[in-house]
Amino acid sequence: MMRKKSRFGAILGNRCPRCFQGKLFSSRAYQLNKAAEMHKNCQVCNEDFEREPGFYFGAAYVSYALTVALWIAVLVALICFDWWGWISFSFFEDVSLFLICGIGVLLILMPIILRLSRSIWINMFTKQNESD
Repeated sequence: MMRKKSRFGAILGNRCPRCFQGKLFSSRAYQLNKAAEMHKNCQVCNEDFEREPGFYFGAAYVSYALTVALWIAVLVALICFDWWGWISFSFFEDVSLFLICGIGVLLILMPIILRLSRSIWINMFTKQNESD
């Protein structure tokens, strides 16, 4: 039995927004010199991934929202760790701990955030193939 393809799965898997099968990116996320390189077209349905010059500038807004969510997640995690007694954390007294943890997590996840923001952006402007 084949699983039903979903837009959410296509976004998380960096797949084509039309057929949900072809890959958006031509390399792995942590090949840092090629992290943002995308295929020009879908290998399965030939959907154009290069809509117009500057199309992906809008993905910066999505990336900003994901980054804010990440910082909030780091803050909530530190507060929970303090509440459970694993660490001692107070936002106003331990700003350096918050910044070190936040910047560290952000640097590690930046290639993922870049790809996810582009995937979300192109999915916002593409309809699914009606034959599927």
